[in-house]
Amino acid sequence: MTTSWSPSSWREKPIEQQPEYPDAAALARVENNLAALPPLVFAGEARELRRQFAEVTQGRAFLLQGGDCAESFAEFSATKIRDTFKVLLQMAIVMTFAAGCPVVKVGRMAGQFAKPRSSGSETIGEVSLPAYRGDIVNGIGFDSTSRVPDPERLLQAYHQSTATLNLLRAFAQGGFADLHQVHQWNLDFIANSLMAEKYHQLGARIDETLRFMRACGLDDAPQLRETSFFTAHEALLLNYEQAFVRQDSLTGHWYDCSAHMLWIGDRTRQVDGAHVEFLRGVGNPIGVKVGPSIATDDLLRLIDMLNPDNDPGRLNLIVRMGADKVEDHLPRLIRAVQNEGRQVLWSSDPMHGNTMKASSGYKTRDFERILAEVRQFFEVHRAEGGYPGGIHIEMTGQNVTECIGGSRPVTEAGLCDRYHTHCDPRLNADQSLELAFMIAETLKQLRVG
Repeated sequence: MTTSWSPSSWREKPIEQQPEYPDAAALARVENNLAALPPLVFAGEARELRRQFAEVTQGRAFLLQGGDCAESFAEFSATKIRDTFKVLLQMAIVMTFAAGCPVVKVGRMAGQFAKPRSSGSETIGEVSLPAYRGDIVNGIGFDSTSRVPDPERLLQAYHQSTATLNLLRAFAQGGFADLHQVHQWNLDFIANSLMAEKYHQLGARIDETLRFMRACGLDDAPQLRETSFFTAHEALLLNYEQAFVRQDSLTGHWYDCSAHMLWIGDRTRQVDGAHVEFLRGVGNPIGVKVGPSIATDDLLRLIDMLNPDNDPGRLNLIVRMGADKVEDHLPRLIRAVQNEGRQVLWSSDPMHGNTMKASSGYKTRDFERILAEVRQFFEVHRAEGGYPGGIHIEMTGQNVTECIGGSRPVTEAGLCDRYHTHCDPRLNADQSLELAFMIAETLKQLRVG
């Protein structure tokens, strides 16, 4: 933090995972157009999320973060947004009621378009083309026209994010999230599942509690009829992110107003790189994906750069190890952070370390391995005296068959039935609810202990 920061100082640093636009002048015009548009979120909202993150860091709440692996232009619809919001509400109410714990809700929505890639190109047969980097960059079609990075897609992503945020705010504040409607959040396609029955039983208990509160004259609290909901995405395309940096008139601090929270991926967390440089200067709560390859010293350097004031609401370490690596790598990281007295929010991403290829050729994840990684995340924190503060998952409210397993098991042969993702496999609603019930019970035991 000895060097000065500006919204563009990242341009002087080495950068990874960026598309190569063929027309630099067209890209500059789009960047200027974006910078002139209204922000997507406001500094005060980001500060409120930072306050809630501090509650999680200090063990008084739990973070639920979920949504699409990558939003798409073709599948954009109010129904899709509503159904994902429904499942997140269901998961949150399961955790809140069963564990007696406030839940901070953050959607991977309204900006989660760009995706890092393991290779800059994709080869099918004898044809090699630039990799698909998300709809904000290029098209998924495997042809030379679709794969050319197009800066106009940055504008389309902004306008879709605006519409998504408008709808999410309406759902959160306009009555849809009213706890008196808890039964109506269920989705038709899981109505006959074991998880739906468990949720129905929990809903009946909530109804009973609300009737008691009404009888006591305590039924008019606004928290019963609306909820707080925030958005987040990976800050991968820094030219897009820079366009939304605004200086807050109340505090004088800079904020990235493309989302309430931004995170740095495991592939772009270089201490001396552009992504760390950019995010160290904005006042949003931020995250860093932490994989098994990270060195303890590098993690501590990242924490010092991104959270020099040791603010408990500033930094979320998102652990993505893989079910067979958590116990080998997470304890040393927790100990190092604790020994240095650093205040961070620990959350588990059980998705990215458990990706595999099915015998049918589909990219998938085994739900049992996802559950196993979350259990180990809790167990390691319990053993080390830390607080497992959150979960970060790729999921959808759509009736997809992308991850194998679950109480209504998706088989490898059944992956082809409704495999709709543009990038990584997501949990469906039934699997998401099953995960929520498991977390709620584990969290309840932890908090009672």
